[in-house]
Amino acid sequence: MLRQFEQHLVEENWTVAQEGVEVKLVSGPDGEETYILARSADRRAKEQAMHDKFTARMEEGLGKMQAAAAAGRLKEEAEAGERLGRLKEKNWRAARAFEVSIKKLAEPRGKQQLEITWQRQAKFVDWSQTADGCYLLRSNLKDVDAATLWKRYIQLTDAEWAFRITKDELEIRPIWHHKEDRVKAHILVCFLAYALWKTLAGWMNKAGLGDAPRTLIESFSQIKSGDVTLRARRQSSGPERQITLRCVAEPEEPQSVLLQRLGLELPRRLRRLDSLDQM
Repeated sequence: MLRQFEQHLVEENWTVAQEGVEVKLVSGPDGEETYILARSADRRAKEQAMHDKFTARMEEGLGKMQAAAAAGRLKEEAEAGERLGRLKEKNWRAARAFEVSIKKLAEPRGKQQLEITWQRQAKFVDWSQTADGCYLLRSNLKDVDAATLWKRYIQLTDAEWAFRITKDELEIRPIWHHKEDRVKAHILVCFLAYALWKTLAGWMNKAGLGDAPRTLIESFSQIKSGDVTLRARRQSSGPERQITLRCVAEPEEPQSVLLQRLGLELPRRLRRLDSLDQM
């Protein structure tokens, strides 16, 4: 669908929504809906790298097909067509990057019976340079500027992510509710999880650690604790007691650096659990 707005992609009347993101409003084909055309510098770099990767793989595969045909191992057009189809399927992002020709030779050249040639498609390169990093958002709202609409979409994405936190980050399985109070309770848990997640992200950002709590949590998950069990007897005759001290292991250097940046200090001991042996 992005091709329908190709003319708008090459025009320069873009508005900066935030650093690295530009947007503009365009009318839909029927005139009833509004589209937000956006382009991201980070997304563009990522997509260009992926196109380069798949294009290189595609050309490498074509080279192997050509070598197989020249050696006489690939003789039938149908077999070569199937092999080309599998190659395009595997490297679908660059499937249109080449125009491939497979011809049966009227007179074999030694063992070679097929001729396989290809050339790069200039249209594919031009389109990639124009469209990489661009995407469309659709809205039925009127009289709202492009930057505001884009920010509202980002807020909607954040809200949806808040509900996914319980499944993706907290690893709580989906639960289907049939009562209103349970639905509200689920929403409350999602909201609290989201609030904690965003608080941690803000804390990290303030400490210069980015805003990806998952990375921090994975690092802190390597900090271990252990129980030290001691047997003790009172001075006077009495039952033997078992003293269990739950201690925190000394963190490794990466975790120590993170704790220091966040201004945190781990306790040496978490709690003490005493129990009487059954005599």
